[in-house]
Amino acid sequence: MRLTRTVTVGVAFALTASLGLAGCSKKENASGSGGSGDGKIKVAFVPKLQGIPYFEAMNTGGRRAAADLGVEWIYKGPTTADPGAQTEVVKSLIQQRVDVLVVAPNDPDSMAPILKDAQSRGIKVMTSDTDAPNSVRELFVNQATAEGIGQTVTDALLEKMGGKGKYAIVSCGQTAGNLNSWIAVQRKHTAEKYPDAKIVDVVYAGEDEAKATSMAKDLMNAHPDLTGLVGECTTSAPGVAKAVRETGKIGKVFTVGVGTPASMKPYLMDGSSSTSILWDVEQLGYLTVWAGTQLKKGTPLQATNKVSDKLPAVKYFPDQKMLLLGDPLRLTKDNVGNYNY
Repeated sequence: MRLTRTVTVGVAFALTASLGLAGCSKKENASGSGGSGDGKIKVAFVPKLQGIPYFEAMNTGGRRAAADLGVEWIYKGPTTADPGAQTEVVKSLIQQRVDVLVVAPNDPDSMAPILKDAQSRGIKVMTSDTDAPNSVRELFVNQATAEGIGQTVTDALLEKMGGKGKYAIVSCGQTAGNLNSWIAVQRKHTAEKYPDAKIVDVVYAGEDEAKATSMAKDLMNAHPDLTGLVGECTTSAPGVAKAVRETGKIGKVFTVGVGTPASMKPYLMDGSSSTSILWDVEQLGYLTVWAGTQLKKGTPLQATNKVSDKLPAVKYFPDQKMLLLGDPLRLTKDNVGNYNY
């Protein structure tokens, strides 16, 4: 993902894996595997983890795009955030001979040879949400730049901390390329802009909200003078806020996370989270399908692309083979109600 649970879209969003397909024939099964046999382009997306709100929101956008563009959308991912489990899903889709394979890799390096195998079989290979830059992927659909996300998260937190103090980060997968790139920016931006602030620890909770809550409590115990926490993904964002709420430290320890609107709303409303940084996750799913369709058709991408009325000017960076959804979005108690996922 990973602004991952999305990412996490929780209360108002309860899609399950059985809703994994759109634009497909009635003959397809509920898991999202298998083709319709009607000649449609098959675009398959493998998230880091199936069933969490963030990627289910991408699925919603993907299904909508598939219906608009007349292609088949296959959404199938592992049930645990495990690189090996994700690899098995990818291999199964390669065997199905999908036209376009899109992955948000849990471990970019271990995924690279699998993507090479897919390409050797004539499958168009992409990444979305999380990149595998050292792979043969032909296109990366990026939600926002690492600089944009990392700096926005840092600024939002340090504004609440008064520009000084100690904070810690609860991330998700230790090998998640997107999360690690954001953390690298946060380290640099903190050092350069906030000399009186310091990151004291980075811990990894996988895609487990309960574990993120527990780790956040441990961090507050280990560092009694801690005044800030970052939830780096859509499962840890509500996790750290919940930890502050449950320990009675609202207003004493400030939290900012990369979280989805519905999952973060209760924490934004009671002040246990100050800000949630994200982007329009459904539109990220929509853009992913559109991009895969263009790739399969061999349609050249322009510097600026009109994808839809909601995505009128998506930029393409040919040197990076990257489509950029746009700038990060700041969610607060004042605007979080404008989003329903």
